[in-house]
Amino acid sequence: MSDPHPPRKKFHHIGLRATEPQPDESYVASFRCWVTNPNRHPQHVEYLRYEPDSPVREEFMDSPHVAYEVEDLAPHLAGKDVFREPLDLGDPPFATAAFTREHGLIVEYLVFRPGRAWHDQ
Repeated sequence: MSDPHPPRKKFHHIGLRATEPQPDESYVASFRCWVTNPNRHPQHVEYLRYEPDSPVREEFMDSPHVAYEVEDLAPHLAGKDVFREPLDLGDPPFATAAFTREHGLIVEYLVFRPGRAWHDQ
């Protein structure tokens, strides 16, 4: 039975793998990849382009993901198949993210820090 009051979430972006450099990429050293800002794309797409030695698993690289902005990660991770435990994004961090597997795809949940923005904003 589904929860009659599921925790709130707001669509943020879709992440897709890129093989060619994209305009206005930001480098994420911990993932050894380049990412674009989905806030600057008309359909809120984040492109991710990985270095050959990226520690990110191929399964993630090759799978599109959908991302939601949430107030708290815990209720969105409870009882789910957590693909990637919570981690801070950015230096200094602008958000904490976690990834789950749900309904055949990878889902990212983001908790943004007050007063902080995407990698390059």
